[in-house]
Amino acid sequence: MIFELLGVPPQALFGQLLLGLINGAFYAMLSLGLAVIFGLMNVINFTHGAQYMMGAFVAWLGLKYLGVNYWLALVLAPIVVGASGIILEQLLLKRLYHLDHLYGLLLTFGLALIIEGLFRHQYGSSGQPYAIPDALKGSQNLGFMFLPNYRAWVVVGSLIFCLGTWFVIERTKLGAYLRAATENPQLVRAFGINVPRMIMLTYGFGVGLAALAGVMAAPIQQVNPLMGSNLMVVVFAVVVIGGMGSIMGSIVTGFALGVVEGLTKVFYPEASNTVIFVIMAIVLLIKPAGLFGRTR
Repeated sequence: MIFELLGVPPQALFGQLLLGLINGAFYAMLSLGLAVIFGLMNVINFTHGAQYMMGAFVAWLGLKYLGVNYWLALVLAPIVVGASGIILEQLLLKRLYHLDHLYGLLLTFGLALIIEGLFRHQYGSSGQPYAIPDALKGSQNLGFMFLPNYRAWVVVGSLIFCLGTWFVIERTKLGAYLRAATENPQLVRAFGINVPRMIMLTYGFGVGLAALAGVMAAPIQQVNPLMGSNLMVVVFAVVVIGGMGSIMGSIVTGFALGVVEGLTKVFYPEASNTVIFVIMAIVLLIKPAGLFGRTR
């Protein structure tokens, strides 16, 4: 009865809800990595989209040339891309910490263009297919819709990774050190903690989250050099709405806005590409620091 009143077939509604949850999973993981990096380093990492793309390419190249399967790629890609992020942080980003935020933003934006250009030159703009692992092929009949196993894994897996990150940062001693280093690095150094090393590893971890999301996205999207840049504009809007540097804000807002975007495609498709930015404008007018953010 309710679907008749809404004038929407139930299959279309649930299908778009699932699509919204999948998009929200990637929004949450990418915005979480940005929040971790910004929260500790005060750097708006525009390279995040390129590093997301690199994670997908590491998985694809590993499968093509080394026979690395999907499950091993989930471990190796974050390590490889995270290590490359640490190199960038040591060579370039660490020189900008004492400067205005704008310099870090411009540097990471330029790095993103360089990385994407190199991959586009080497592999072209056409996408490369990446097969769904055998264990996650097929779907489940829920009665009102068929739920593909891989898409269910993406939603559940991303939620596990996101909440695990939140727990480490908010509920463990290591997380307490990270948060203390954000507020008062001189005091943390006085306790014998190597703050520069902590910052370096935190940047690598945030980059690794982006690479992990890239591996999970590879079987759904085609692996191509522009897959990150097409997504990052929306992800930055998600970060702004949730609150810059807010871990829980990134998770909740990422999933919620993915669902909102999916529902908008059902009820008012013309607004589906702009609804997140409209919400961002409204939130900034009411609460400039974001829904979960703090005024610095």
